[in-house]
Amino acid sequence: MVRGRVIGTVDWVPGIKAVRQAHTNAKEQSRSILLIDDDVALCTLMAEFFAEHDFRVEAVHDGAGGLASAFQGKHDLVLLDVMLPFVDGFHVLQRLRQRTAMPVIMLTARGAQQDRIAGLDAGADDYIAKPFAPHELLARVRAVLRRTGAARPAAGQVVVSDIELNTRTREVRRANIPVTVTSFEFDILDILMRSAGHVVSRDELATVLYNREATPFERSIDVHISHLRRKLETGDRTLIRTVRGVGYLFVAVDEK
Repeated sequence: MVRGRVIGTVDWVPGIKAVRQAHTNAKEQSRSILLIDDDVALCTLMAEFFAEHDFRVEAVHDGAGGLASAFQGKHDLVLLDVMLPFVDGFHVLQRLRQRTAMPVIMLTARGAQQDRIAGLDAGADDYIAKPFAPHELLARVRAVLRRTGAARPAAGQVVVSDIELNTRTREVRRANIPVTVTSFEFDILDILMRSAGHVVSRDELATVLYNREATPFERSIDVHISHLRRKLETGDRTLIRTVRGVGYLFVAVDEK
C-alpha cells in the first residue's frame, strides 16, 4: 500500500486546505463512492479530495466490511484495493459481480500487466496502479460513471413476481399489500431478490448481516428465512428455496 501524503504527484497537496474548508461548509454531496482500502491515511486524503468535487466517500478498511457496505446498494461506484486483510480485493470483486453491476475501479500497488488483466477479466471497470495522480483518478471515476450510466434507481425498488421491496423506505409489499418485516429480514430479502434465480450462500448472508462468515452451528439466518417464508408464501407457493449445504434461492418465477 502507498503510505503518507505523497500519492504520486504534488498536485494532491495544494487542494487539501480548500477541501477542508468545503467540509466545514457542510456542502451536500450528490454522488457516493465506497472506498475499500486498509490505508487509513490515504482514505482520509481521498475523502477530502473527492469532497471538493461533489463526491461523498465512505471508507472501509477490510474486505468483509467492504462487501457488507457494497451490498447495501447506496453507493454509485466502488474503489477497491487488492491487498486487503482477511478477504483480498479479487475475492471481493468476484462476490460483488455475483450480485451487482455496480462499477468497480481497482486501485492497487499491484500494477503488473498480469494483475491488470486479471482485474479486468474478473469484472473491474478500470484498474489504476499506485502511485496515482488524484485528478487522473477523478477523471477515470467520471468516465466510468458516464460509461456505465451509474445512477441509483430513482424509485429504489426491487420487484420479483408480486413481491415489491422499496430500499429507500425499507417497505415490503406482497400483491400490493404491506408486509411487516424486521431489519434483518429486509436485508436478507433484499439480497435474495436482487439475486433471484441464483443461489446465495449462507456465508454471503452472514457477511452482510454480521460482517463475518457463517458458523457451522449458527441457526439465526435459518430462523429469519423461516419467518420470511411464513410472511410471503401462501398455500403451496414457493418463493425461497433452500439449497442444502449451500444457501438459499429466491425463485424468479412462481413455482408450485
